[in-house]
Amino acid sequence: MLALLAGATIPIGAHLACIENIQPKWLEEELRHSVIAFGGGVLLAATSLVLVPDGIEKLSLFWVVISFLSGGIGFFFIDRLIALRSGSASQLIAMLLDFIPEALALGAALAMGQSTGILLAFLIALQNLPEGFNAYRELTESGGHTKKKVLTSFWLMILIGPLCAYLGFEFLSDSPSILGAVMLAAASGIIYLIFKDIAPQAELKPRWAPQLGAVLGFLVGLVGHILIL
Repeated sequence: MLALLAGATIPIGAHLACIENIQPKWLEEELRHSVIAFGGGVLLAATSLVLVPDGIEKLSLFWVVISFLSGGIGFFFIDRLIALRSGSASQLIAMLLDFIPEALALGAALAMGQSTGILLAFLIALQNLPEGFNAYRELTESGGHTKKKVLTSFWLMILIGPLCAYLGFEFLSDSPSILGAVMLAAASGIIYLIFKDIAPQAELKPRWAPQLGAVLGFLVGLVGHILIL
């Protein structure tokens, strides 16, 4: 249930992205770029404060290097495959790279009796909101995806959360090394996508709000990390 609620903000963010014509070009320009930057900041915080620290804690140096390189190289090939098909889904991939390992960690944390489950679910939900917003805008503007189709797929996507939380609860609480490898591979893929697509999309000259959005996004992740400790 916690993972389901955490994932529900993905389609909620997409529905917010459907709102148009708030002000002339404001949604299309400054707000959209600010939300992209905010989502990038949240992803960067999740990577540097959650995925990487938890991952390296569970693995030896050799497996840290292997897991991290595997993630980056793997998502390089995924990105190339998408580009060859003239598609664009960097925000969607980054969102899933963030959501899946954190849902696994949520289930594992609950299985180990840790008391941070509700707070972790809340932080995952907070991260998913701007990521759902950005992924929806990217998919609908890339062509080949109707708004109804994207929204329906996003509502179905929230079922990934309970599935991953169940797997983490039943299996990964006794296999911390596997969970650590998944976290590091996801972190590597997120870093690749941030510098490949997300950060360039956030740039808007001569505006300054997107840069502040990235700072605020990282701050949200930092506050959440401190609260969990």
